[in-house]
Amino acid sequence: MIPHADIQKCAELIKSCSGLLIAAGAGMGVDSGLPDFRGDDGFWRAYPHLGRIGMSFGDIANPRAFAKTPELAWGFYGHRWRLYRETQPHDGFRLLHEIGSKLADGCFVFTSNVDGHFQKAGVPAERIYEIHGSINFLQCTRPCSGRLWSADDLVLDVDEERCLLTSPLPRCPKCNAIARPNILMFNDQRWLSARSEFQGERMTEWKRNVSSLAIIELGAGTAIPSVRRPGEYWGCPLIRVNPKDWGVRNSQQIGIPTGALEFLTCLHDAL
Repeated sequence: MIPHADIQKCAELIKSCSGLLIAAGAGMGVDSGLPDFRGDDGFWRAYPHLGRIGMSFGDIANPRAFAKTPELAWGFYGHRWRLYRETQPHDGFRLLHEIGSKLADGCFVFTSNVDGHFQKAGVPAERIYEIHGSINFLQCTRPCSGRLWSADDLVLDVDEERCLLTSPLPRCPKCNAIARPNILMFNDQRWLSARSEFQGERMTEWKRNVSSLAIIELGAGTAIPSVRRPGEYWGCPLIRVNPKDWGVRNSQQIGIPTGALEFLTCLHDAL
């Protein structure tokens, strides 16, 4: 149960700002039923076959996996692609968009999540910065060009027990090399970042025109702290929502030790 005084403090902060940055990490999707990998043990619970063969998240989420074991790499990403498409974003996404949309300068999403759930929940694509790319776009593994294309027409059959793609490998339409998701992976020198960089430029332009900015950070971990950076370095009032890593540094910041959906439901009611 979140203390009433903390929710009121968060509500007053939101009321006092003109624009809201929504910084969302993997924990944002937990209430939708999506896995949040915390160390190899958590990852292997979600993908037991990879645990049996000793492959970590960093091993499979890696361009080398597409070069050495492409059916295994696509088994992993194909399962994630299908999971993300079949899962509906929890109601907190809608509540958060509703809260941000009422502000004078609106809101912008800054997220490491690659699932496209903010778009699915109704946030306009032009107000989203996917810093690690998106599973909903593909690129060439070489890459032979800077081209991206939609993953909407993918047909993927995955043997989930073996984490193995059993249908034909997706191919680049230009050179017929193996395709891969347009996601920034570990040790990745071949990620085509232009789409993400363009999103980042739009966010910078939006931020420049916000007269009074606040940040809500949801489910952002410390192992790869990309999503925590605005809250740590921008000097704006911050609400940090995280069941485990909720600590804050100063009186301008509020730490809420709970999940995203519970917090957003309470905040919406308070506003």
